[in-house]
Amino acid sequence: MSDLFKLFARKRMMRSVCCAGILIFLDVFSLSAQPAVQDTLVINLRRAEKMFLDSNLLLLAQKYNIDAQKALVLQARLYPNPNLSVGRGPLIPLHNPTADFGTNFDNTASLSQLILLAGKRNKAVKLAEANTTLAEYQFFDLLRTLKYTLRTDFFNIYYLQQSAKVYKSEIAALKQVADAFVAQKGKGYVAEKDVVRIQAQLYSFESEYNDLLNQINSVEAELRLVLQVKPSKYLVPQPDTVSLQKLDPLAHPFRALLDSAFKNRTDLQMAKANTEINKRNYTYQKALAVPDLTVSLSYDHQGSYVTDFNALGLSMDLPTFNRNQGNIKMAKIMIDNTLALEQSTLAAVEDNIAVAFEKTFAETKLSRQIDPKYLVDFDRLMHEVMKSYMSKEISILDFLDFYDAYKQNMLQCNNIRYGQVQAFEDLNYYTATNFFN
Repeated sequence: MSDLFKLFARKRMMRSVCCAGILIFLDVFSLSAQPAVQDTLVINLRRAEKMFLDSNLLLLAQKYNIDAQKALVLQARLYPNPNLSVGRGPLIPLHNPTADFGTNFDNTASLSQLILLAGKRNKAVKLAEANTTLAEYQFFDLLRTLKYTLRTDFFNIYYLQQSAKVYKSEIAALKQVADAFVAQKGKGYVAEKDVVRIQAQLYSFESEYNDLLNQINSVEAELRLVLQVKPSKYLVPQPDTVSLQKLDPLAHPFRALLDSAFKNRTDLQMAKANTEINKRNYTYQKALAVPDLTVSLSYDHQGSYVTDFNALGLSMDLPTFNRNQGNIKMAKIMIDNTLALEQSTLAAVEDNIAVAFEKTFAETKLSRQIDPKYLVDFDRLMHEVMKSYMSKEISILDFLDFYDAYKQNMLQCNNIRYGQVQAFEDLNYYTATNFFN
């Protein structure tokens, strides 16, 4: 009778542990879905992009660079200032050297103007305008790059946080089971080896969870920098999951994607702008080889052979030694250099689009293989396995194996879904157009 009573008490205790573990497991799942309130910024993609455009300091700095280049265009349009010189000095007549020094004075004046020849001014203006265009393309390329960083970080954080919820739920539930088993180990209701295995699994999950949190913090720091958000804020992205499920690589033909890239890729436009700058610089350097003309008017009151002497003068450097040969040769070489870089960029654009387009098909196919019902069934099976183990229908190894499989399944699903979103964001970035928004 005493053995029968002990067996009954043991089964009763196991049922109590089972019920407690299952209830805690269910409570943790419901609580883990609730985001923290303190220092948490829940943000959607539209709001994030607006914050980025309004406050990013790198964009602001690049805007100042455009204004600086426009100021150089204004400077290039200005004409050289005229030069005015005047002089006054004592005059000693040659026919009367003993005359009183300082009684007679000679007044002189000269007005000169530099005249730029060979269209130097217009060529300088065109060169400055080309540099302004390049600065504008640099601004839009920076905008494209930072926006890509923003969007990829936004979705990356979202799916990493979804994975963190899985870890948090399993760790909390497994910790409660481990604590209950430790309490019952000394009473002989639970084998010590089972306690050790559960604790080992728990420590493994906690280590993986800590690594995941560090990864989230790293991506969060980058996104906060792009959005200019205080470090105390914890960002919780809220994407439009319905739109993400509708992503379709066949929504736009490959030719349209390629044409958009050729038209809108700012790095390609920058390569073309650099070629244009070097062409204009070559023309400008050739113009500099032509000497400029200086026209002058001079007046001398008493210092010449007649009183009130007036003269018109012309002066010009003789292009004997320096004809700007080195700068002209350098400018011509730079044209060939930028033409080669332009062709390289063009080839890279075509390759980027082709690879990114194929990737969207592969990632979409993989993502569509995930059955939403399977995830729900897996969640239900996890609870059933907990019950089965508590009632000793399965071994500790089967229990832990299924526990780890559940975690791996959820993490893999999040990685696959992020991989699909990342593929479409790559295509948006390479085409410089939000075809898939």
